[in-house]
Amino acid sequence: IRWEGGDPGVANQKSPTCLLLTPDLRFHSFGFAARDSYHDLDPEEARHWLYFDKFKMKIHSTSDLTMETELESVNGRRVRAIEVFAHALRFFREHALKEVKDQSSSVLEGNEVRWVITVPAVWRQPAKQFMREAAYLAGLVTPDSPEQLLIALEPEAASIYCRKLRLHQVIDLSQRPVTNVLDVEGSRPFDSSFRQAREQLRRARHSRTFLVESGTGELWSEMQTGDRYIVADCGGGTVDLTVHQIEQPQGTLKELYKASGGPYGAVGVDLAFEAMLCQIFGADFIESFKAKRPAAWVDLTIAFEARKRTAAPGRANSLNISLPFSFIDFYKRHRGQSVETALRKSNMNFIKWSSQGMLRLSAEAMHELFQPTINNIIKHIENLVQKEEVKGVHFLFLVGGFAESPMLQRAAQNALGRNCRIIIPHDVGLTILKGAVLFGLDPTVVRVRRCPLTYGVGVLNRFVEGRHPRDKLLIKDGREWCTDILDRFVSVDQSVALGEVVRRSYTPARMGQRKIIINIYCSDTDDITYITEPGVRKCGAITLDLLESGAVAASAGDNDKGSAFERREIRTTMQFGDTEIKVTAVDVATGQLVRASIDFLSN
Repeated sequence: IRWEGGDPGVANQKSPTCLLLTPDLRFHSFGFAARDSYHDLDPEEARHWLYFDKFKMKIHSTSDLTMETELESVNGRRVRAIEVFAHALRFFREHALKEVKDQSSSVLEGNEVRWVITVPAVWRQPAKQFMREAAYLAGLVTPDSPEQLLIALEPEAASIYCRKLRLHQVIDLSQRPVTNVLDVEGSRPFDSSFRQAREQLRRARHSRTFLVESGTGELWSEMQTGDRYIVADCGGGTVDLTVHQIEQPQGTLKELYKASGGPYGAVGVDLAFEAMLCQIFGADFIESFKAKRPAAWVDLTIAFEARKRTAAPGRANSLNISLPFSFIDFYKRHRGQSVETALRKSNMNFIKWSSQGMLRLSAEAMHELFQPTINNIIKHIENLVQKEEVKGVHFLFLVGGFAESPMLQRAAQNALGRNCRIIIPHDVGLTILKGAVLFGLDPTVVRVRRCPLTYGVGVLNRFVEGRHPRDKLLIKDGREWCTDILDRFVSVDQSVALGEVVRRSYTPARMGQRKIIINIYCSDTDDITYITEPGVRKCGAITLDLLESGAVAASAGDNDKGSAFERREIRTTMQFGDTEIKVTAVDVATGQLVRASIDFLSN
């Protein structure tokens, strides 16, 4: 979709994750429109409006995410996160349906659409469920037809798309001269091919449709059956690494190592810039400027963002970032000295003040701002390549918005280019979007995944003297039991195929019981025996609703004093091979389905 109001000089960026709500919490605008409207508000009025920026990251960083988790807008007011996400998704829904209607003149009914929402693969189960709940709240689909909404993992989507590429659709970094960072002349071919690619990108984006080739692209003709590759999805918030193997002849994909990554997206560069401003002008000043002049603060971040996109390793000249007038004015009033004096006193020799009211960042300064984030990404990929399952993988696809950055491309080529062919699709920022469409058309294309965690429940086992610790002993009906033993459903990094299931049977503990609630525990490691060990945490619950299956009434009213009840068994089936964990249950005696749900959000 073409978004209205992108940045000048930047060809069709992805829409930024910004949302603007009116003072009475109604939706106003999203993306560039939200950014521009916020900017154009009267400063007095702006203080009452709620502007949310880069809010997708907050879901990753919140360790105990629930439906009640709140997000803070730029002016400090708090709103439930689920509402913020629902506003954005509702906007996408209307936008998408309108677009389809304009293109095809047919009106789509709600139940004719399959929606795909992409999330980082490193997101945990609660965050995925959170997205689903937000989609229900936004009216994309109803909770009664959950199958109309797919959660897709971003690097998986990218991988599905990369498989289809033809050679003229990629930039192969290994075909370029590797040059020293300071060798300005030597980096020219790099820059020009990047410019060429950007031009192609611009043209491709103006033609609104993209063609997906049938079968797999010829890039793979060099790759034999069973060939493996890494997809590094470098986005705004996270970097997300996935390792896949192509299974011929079906061309399905098999995950070779559990998803890894972390919060090392391009936002890290913005945060480094903010930290630098705090160092120069004082953190307390920056905080109060943000609170009192929120719109001007947003302007400053946009000015930096635009310069950030032009940063390239071969670049020798400084970059200018214009400071909003209100920043200069506010600083003078707040601190009683000029911005220029502050810069001089800060002893930061690579940042100067230019008389036109701009910060002049030297090339080294820009380099410094990128360094920590880029180092994290490279370090992560290097660690991954060391793993037993990943050794000998020679293809690396760089995708996602941050992969457009020549700074990251160069660093990747320098660090990893000796052992890897590094390949970047031309439309690198749209790779995930296109892959998500392919995933929506055929979700079975990823056939085998790896479990990110060990999952299980706590159970009682017969107590064995000498093997079980005394503090776990429970005596019940004259029998000795050992409590808190972990009954594993799946282990961390275990391969699980798409249709594979884990089955367990549960029996109600007492007559007329309406619900069985089973707590689920998880851990990052697999060497655990008890759910009470450090590193094991309760992460969710399965609820089996016995009332609906009609068996409660029957068993309570039996003449032979509940013998039918004694035998009553609920067989529960769990699936861990999909992008979300699913559960179903059946009453063995009657063959009736029992309503089963799994919840990771109300911990």
